Amino acid sequence: MPIKISALVYYATMAANMVRLFLALIVVFGGVMSASAQTYRPSFQPDEMTDRPVGAPNVVMVLGTPHLHELPDNFQIEMIDPLVDRLVEWRPTAIATESSSGLLCDTMRRQAWRYPGHEKWCDFDPTPYGDSIGLDVIAANEQAERLLADWPEDPLIQQRRRLAAIFLAAGEPDSALVQWLRLPTNERRADDVLTEAMASYLTTKETRRSEGTIAARVAARMGLERTYEVDDQAFYAGPEPDQEAYGAAIMAAWDNPATARRREAYAALFDNLGQPGAFFEMYRALNAPSQAELIYASDFGAVLQDPSDEGFGRRYLSYWEARNLRMVANIRELLGRKPGTRMLAIVGASHKPYYEAYLAQMRDVKLVDVMPLLQN
Repeated sequence: MPIKISALVYYATMAANMVRLFLALIVVFGGVMSASAQTYRPSFQPDEMTDRPVGAPNVVMVLGTPHLHELPDNFQIEMIDPLVDRLVEWRPTAIATESSSGLLCDTMRRQAWRYPGHEKWCDFDPTPYGDSIGLDVIAANEQAERLLADWPEDPLIQQRRRLAAIFLAAGEPDSALVQWLRLPTNERRADDVLTEAMASYLTTKETRRSEGTIAARVAARMGLERTYEVDDQAFYAGPEPDQEAYGAAIMAAWDNPATARRREAYAALFDNLGQPGAFFEMYRALNAPSQAELIYASDFGAVLQDPSDEGFGRRYLSYWEARNLRMVANIRELLGRKPGTRMLAIVGASHKPYYEAYLAQMRDVKLVDVMPLLQN
C-alpha cells in the first residue's frame, strides 16, 4: 500500500511538472512569436548598403516649396529670381516638378469615371493647341521624344518654336516654356507653326505664380531642353466613398494642436513676404528638418486616429503614400535613363519628407541637403 501511494504521488508530480513546463513553453514561445511579430525587420536594408556605383552617382536635391499661386498678394514673381540664381549655381542636369504629365492627364480625362476631380491637377487643356498643329497628346509626345533624341546642339529659332508648340500639344506647358525662354527675347513670337494663341499663352506663363516657372527658368539657364512632370494622382481604391462623410472625418482629424501650430507658423511666414529676406526665410522654414515631424503630426499621423467605421483616415493615408511612391518611382526611372544625373526635385513641402525617406532607400541615389543653398 505505501508503495502504491508513493507511485501515485511520483506520477502526479511528474504530470504537474510536465504541465508547468508546457505552460512555460507556451508563454516563452508565445512571447517570442509576439515580440517577433512586433519587431520584425527585413534583413535587407538598401539604405545600409555600402557599395557604390561605377562612375558618378545620381544626386537628388529636394526643394520643398509652397504652392506659389496660393501665396497672398504681397508675393511678387520677381521674388523668385535670387532662388533661381542659387538653384542654377547647384547646376542640375534634370528638373522634376509636382505637375502631372500630359500623357497621364490624357489617360485620366479618358477615364473620368475613375478619376473624379482630375481637373484640379490636370487644369491645362492641350486640345486647342494640338488641333492647330494636327497632333493629339499621344502623337505630340511621340514627336517631342523623336525630336529630342536627335536634337542639334545649336537648333534653329524655328526648331525651338516648333518644339514649344509640340510640347503645348503634348500637355507639357512647363517644357514649352523652357523652349520659349531659350529663344532670344526678340524671337519670342508667333510664326507659321507657333500660333498667336500659343505665343500669348507662353508670354503670360513667363510670369505665372507657379513652381513650374521656377523650374522652367532654371532649366532654360542651365541649357536644358525640358522639365519632367512626375506627380501621379492616378490612385484608384474602388468606388468613391461618401464624400461628405469622408471630408468631415479628415477635417476632424486635422483639427489638432499640431495643425494649429503649423497654420500659425505658415501665416506668419506668408504675411511677412514683403520684408527683405523673407522669401528665403520662408523656404528655410519649409525645408528645415523639424518640419517633417510637424507635417506628420498635423496631417498624415493625425488621420490614423480617425475612428470612422469606414476607415476614412487610413484610406486618405493610403492615397497619400501611394501617390508619393509613384512620384519617387518616376524620379528613379528618370535617373536610370542617364546615370550620373543631378536631379533637382521641386515639390510641395508636405511631400518633401516622403520624397527623401523613399529616395534614401534607393541604391544609386545620393541625397543632397538643400538647406546650405538656402542660407543667407
